[in-house]
Amino acid sequence: MMDCQQAPCEKSRAPAALGQRLMRWRPWVQAAFLGVWLAPLGQWLHRIPGCVFHCYSCPLSSFACPVGVLANYAAIFPAVGEAPYLLLGTLLVVAAVSGSLACGWSCPFGFLQDLLARLTSWKMPLPAWTGHFRYVVLVGLVILFPMWLGSQGVPYDEQSISICRLCPAGALEAGLPYSLQSLFSGNGWMMSGLKSGILIAFLLGAVLIHRPWCRVFCPLGGFLALFNRFSLFHLRYRAPECTECNTCRSRCSVGVNLDRKVNVTGCVRCLECVTCGAFTPAFARPTESVAPAPPSVSK
Repeated sequence: MMDCQQAPCEKSRAPAALGQRLMRWRPWVQAAFLGVWLAPLGQWLHRIPGCVFHCYSCPLSSFACPVGVLANYAAIFPAVGEAPYLLLGTLLVVAAVSGSLACGWSCPFGFLQDLLARLTSWKMPLPAWTGHFRYVVLVGLVILFPMWLGSQGVPYDEQSISICRLCPAGALEAGLPYSLQSLFSGNGWMMSGLKSGILIAFLLGAVLIHRPWCRVFCPLGGFLALFNRFSLFHLRYRAPECTECNTCRSRCSVGVNLDRKVNVTGCVRCLECVTCGAFTPAFARPTESVAPAPPSVSK
């Protein structure tokens, strides 16, 4: 009788043990990918778009920023009608295969925010609806606004308001090193006051709010997250293993209510929730990707 009772217990421990191993591996995987994105392998790689949010103007960057590439093409589209087919193909493949997994495991900007979040345990909560602003940035600031100014004959580099001019990644990875170099050479601070202020606000915000850029502003993360429900890699909920311990919600740093549904657009797929044992990563057709979990234990 004891063996029959212990078998389900051992079975339920396996996913939780996998989740704990994933949490130990994740920082090392993020650091390894940081070496990939910051490896200056040659200027020719700037023609190849990456699948993460990373400024190509950084002195150590290798691949082109997908957001910057899309905005540049949007600006010239009214005149030449060209589309970034390589970029769109790359993002569609990544999104269809893994959804927003790149956000949680390989994005250098996400990794930086994870590190800053460790400076204090207190975090300011954000309502779920703020995640929709990512699509305002994507459609408005990355596509329509550059396209409209481009139709007026204004090249993207001369547009006074653009995603690249307001981007905190550009301020940190390109503006800061070049400004420090200029300051040390006696030529003064190069970065504008606006971009310097954006950088300071972002650094402070990332300490007090977990991944504020990813959750509220990132157009690339918003696009990849649209495929979370349909991507081959997804989270699978196993109802028999759920003990309503509320671990999945407490471990989710971006505030996704996993007791309602999984694989939503707010998820960055850090896989912290896998430690509870009721959720497991799967690589297959997501037939159970939006199955609701039972209500959490009331407090």
